[in-house]
Amino acid sequence: MSMRIRGVAVFLALTFGVSWAGMFGAKALGYSLVDPMVQLLAFAFVPALAAVAVRAWVTREGFADAGMALRLRSGWVHYVAAGLGPLALVAATAGLAAALGWWTPDLSPLDRMVPGVPGWLFVLLLVAAMPVLSLLYWGEEFGWTSYLRLRLFPGRPGAATVATGLIWAVWHYPLAFLGYIEFDNVALGLAVWTGSFLLQEVILTWLRLSSGSVWTASLAHAGNNMVLALLNGVLLTEAGGIPDLTVMLLAMVPMAAVCAWIVGTGRLSADRVAPGGAPIGTAAGAREDTAGAGR
Repeated sequence: MSMRIRGVAVFLALTFGVSWAGMFGAKALGYSLVDPMVQLLAFAFVPALAAVAVRAWVTREGFADAGMALRLRSGWVHYVAAGLGPLALVAATAGLAAALGWWTPDLSPLDRMVPGVPGWLFVLLLVAAMPVLSLLYWGEEFGWTSYLRLRLFPGRPGAATVATGLIWAVWHYPLAFLGYIEFDNVALGLAVWTGSFLLQEVILTWLRLSSGSVWTASLAHAGNNMVLALLNGVLLTEAGGIPDLTVMLLAMVPMAAVCAWIVGTGRLSADRVAPGGAPIGTAAGAREDTAGAGR
């Protein structure tokens, strides 16, 4: 068994074993998995901790290609895309629902989210909170997008992205049976949920590859959970009466369009390079990543 395969095997065993034990254990003890604090303590940081353990003690490869450099100067465009993209996807999803005649445009429900805070300010505060929340979602991205994806199918980022998206989706499956999310038709719900994870992983991979930083993916992940999912839920499900699963399918349409652009323009190609000229994921690219940590 090669060192790469051994590392992947240990990473998956740790991530699934510890996370699923945390999920089922929290539920057995009577805690709600909807509670953010329960999520943080039970499973949210497990992928990152597993990646740290494998890098440091199993493969001993270190952290040079982990993408921990912020790269604000060279990757600012990708930070803007990660920060504003979820809001654009909300607008596209709502626009599609309105075009289909399923939703009458009405933003007033946002005015009722926080007493005394107008809807526009509530949305602005959500977006402003994303950089802080990205620290939490780093717990997943450091494991999935910045460790596992680099080591699945080396030189084939498209295949690695699909595989990572599928594995990431399966990791979430217990949540559909533990009260975090409910589907009337579980099989259909998991299928749609899986499709959503695959599309998200394409976008996250593009951000990680193009910026050379895990933080762009973490920022986008925060936006997906705290802006896209929340606002779609408030406007289209709670106020608009559109079923959750239908809203998820609607949101996948603009996401699929973004993914088609990413794939169609070769932004997942194996020869993408980090700022500085070295291919991302290689030792040379990793050294550049470390050297740019202060940017």
